[in-house]
Parts: sequence; structure tokens; C-alpha cells
Amino acid sequence: MDESRDPFLQSNVVDPANGYSSRSDPDKRGLQNFIGPGFPGLKKRGHTLGNRSWIKIEQSGNSKVVELDKATVMRHCSLPARDLRLLDPLFIYPSTILGREKAIVVSLEQIRCIITADEVFLMNSLDGSVVQYKSELCKRLQKEKYNSDDLPFEFRALELALEFTCLTLDTQVKELEMEIHPVLDELAKSISTLNLERVRRFKGHLLALTQRVQKVCDEIEHLMNDDGDMAEMYLTEKKQRNLCNDLYDQVQGNILISPGVGLGSKSAPVSPVGSASGSHKLQRAFSNISAHRHGSMLSSSATAETENIDQLEMLLEAYFVGIDNTLNKLLSLKEYIDDTEDLINIKLGNIQNQLIKFELLLTAATFLATVFAVVTAVFGMNFEDNVFNEPNRFQWVVSVSVTLCGVLYICFLLYFKHKKIFPL
Repeated sequence: MDESRDPFLQSNVVDPANGYSSRSDPDKRGLQNFIGPGFPGLKKRGHTLGNRSWIKIEQSGNSKVVELDKATVMRHCSLPARDLRLLDPLFIYPSTILGREKAIVVSLEQIRCIITADEVFLMNSLDGSVVQYKSELCKRLQKEKYNSDDLPFEFRALELALEFTCLTLDTQVKELEMEIHPVLDELAKSISTLNLERVRRFKGHLLALTQRVQKVCDEIEHLMNDDGDMAEMYLTEKKQRNLCNDLYDQVQGNILISPGVGLGSKSAPVSPVGSASGSHKLQRAFSNISAHRHGSMLSSSATAETENIDQLEMLLEAYFVGIDNTLNKLLSLKEYIDDTEDLINIKLGNIQNQLIKFELLLTAATFLATVFAVVTAVFGMNFEDNVFNEPNRFQWVVSVSVTLCGVLYICFLLYFKHKKIFPL
């Protein structure tokens, strides 16, 4: 399509030499020159306020970059402002697919676009997914130009967006699996702070990826469960139906104003009674034709809508199975992480039990040493007694004290064994 013949994009194509539109207001240019170079920010915002870069992909496979403001996009695609906010790259919104009267709003990961019956407006970005989507869609459209395809244009663009989204998420899940399995195996062998920190980061990444995949899965499932939303997404069929209605209304209007089908002729006078009766007959005939046409259109549209909904439902179901498989991989990976955490907790609990046993034995030994120290403290007091006159008595006291402490320690061990605190 030639840019000079496009009334929608003619005033918004960017001039690559200076970055401004080819048609601009002379008064605004004078105001910008008056502001001067001291306020470059005001000069830029005064002209490009609200303009964003879009990639326009036509049905023939041609693409070009255009600068469009929000009002122009809303007017051309009949979209409310809240739908365009979903495509704003400055905000992070969950994945969404919305069917509107003249467009389909798609926000899937990095692919954010507006699909109409004749063209796709893709949010321009340097992201690899956007570049691949644009090149692959143009390639497919150019190949399918000479091949018959049952899918309309809007569904081919939507299918490619779903395909890229599912492939991107599945690739990220596979990469996460390859990275996290060795770390979990190493953590199961040796528990260290470094391994625990790495698993914590991977677990946070896993939860974020699970939420993204879950949102895409829920969005596809919501579309499959709502026949009204799926019927709303048939833009080509609705456009053809509106064209047929306009053509029929135009033909009907031409018949009404045709001189050969008038109520009377200028050369031959007609009686008022005959004229009135002819007028009523003509009105009844047109009403019958309109009713028959309306009923046939409703029946045909209902039949076609049911068939097309089944076709779209099968298309969505294929990608729903793929994204559900990806979600199951994430859930399995999460279960593997939980099992590893349980194993680590068991190991830590076992180590803690060993420490408690050792502490218990050490406490018993400390108690007996304290008893022996009491005996030593008693004999260390400054008092006179006959026991100090005979050295053998002091040796007997020490021997008896050590023997009693040993017997008490053995009694403690037997008690611990009887209570099954730990095996001996």
C-alpha cells in the first residue's frame, strides 16, 4: 500500500531525516523556534505528545513503521482508552486477549498488538520476540497469499502470537529445569549457605514464571468457555456482513427512488384510491423481503457462527494443551523443590537430634563433675579433722567419690536407654 494514498497514516508517517511528521502545524513550528534550544524537552513534548511507534503489517505481508497517537488508534480501531493501556510498555499487565467490535487486543508477554480484519498494529520494540513475530508473520502472509487457508487473517495473526508465547514460555521452563536440577542435587548432597541462596533465587524465578504461565492458560480457557467472546473475534466475517448490509440498503434505496417503480406516471393520472392501495402493496412487499432477508441472515449467521466457534475453539484448544503441559512441568518442578526441601529438613532434623543427644550426655557428665567438685570443695574448707592426719583416708574419699560418679553416669545411660531417648 502506498503511503501517499493511505488517509489514515498519511499525516503520521515519520520523516527519517528529522524525526518529525511530514505534516505539522506552522504555528507550532513557530512556537517551538521561539522557545529556543534552551528548552529542548519542551520542544520534543510539544510535538510528539502521545505518539508511539507501531509496526503496521498488512494482509499482503508488507510492513512499515508508523507514528500514531492514542486518539487515532482509538478512532480507527474503535477501542476504548483502557484497552490501549494494556499495550502500554511503561506498565506491566498480565496476559490478556480481548475481542472488540473491530479489533482484537492481544497482550501476551512481549507481543502487544491490535489485530483488525485487514492489518496488525504491533507495538514497536527491540525485543527479540517482537522482531521474530513481525518477520514470521510477514513471511507466512506472503506465502499464504497464493495458498488457500481456512483461517481468516485475524486468526492467523492471533495463532502466531499464541505460538510464540507458548514457545517462549516453554523454552524458559526448559532452561530453568536445566539450571535448577544440578543445584538441587548438589544441595541434597551438601547443605551450604551458597546452595540454599541459589535455590531461593531459583524458587522465586519459578513462582514468577508459574504465575505468567497460569495467566496465559486461564486467559485461553476463559475464551474457550465463552462463546460470545469467541464470536466477537470474527472480524472478517463481521466486516463482510456489514458490507452486505450496506450494499443491500443502498440497492433498496436506489429501487425506492427509481422513476420506473414510482407510484404513478406523470403522463397518466391515477386515482387517489389506486395510488394508496399500490403504496400499501409496495410497502408490504418490501417489508416481506426485509423480514425474509433478516431471518435468512440470522439463521445463516447463527449456523456459521456455531461452525466458526467450533473452529476457533479447536485452535485455542491446541495451544491450551501446550500451555497446560508447560504449566504441569512447572508444577512438577515445584514438587521436586518441595521434596528436596523436605529431605533437607529431615537431614537437619537428624543433625539436630544428634546434637541434642550429645548435649544430654554432656549435661549428665557435667552434673557428675559438679558432684565431685562439691566433695572437693568440702575438703577444701579450713577446719580441723582427723581425716587430714591420715593420707590413706583422703585417697579412699577420692576413690569412693569417683566410683559413685561413674555409677551415677551409668544409671543415667540406662535410664536414657529405657526411655528410648537414643539407642546405646
